[in-house]
Amino acid sequence: QMKFMQQLENALIRIKNGTYGVCIVTGKLIPKERLRAVPHTQHTIEAKLQRND
Repeated sequence: QMKFMQQLENALIRIKNGTYGVCIVTGKLIPKERLRAVPHTQHTIEAKLQRND
């Protein structure tokens, strides 16, 4: 639960500094559909899959 709260806090910080919705790995925009499903995400699907390899 604390991890989720930290992720939400980080998302709010990214909103404030204008980087919300930008993948921290690729620098590409995260699709709105993904942000709706996982609002606190910092990665595109592609970047997440690369991290899991």
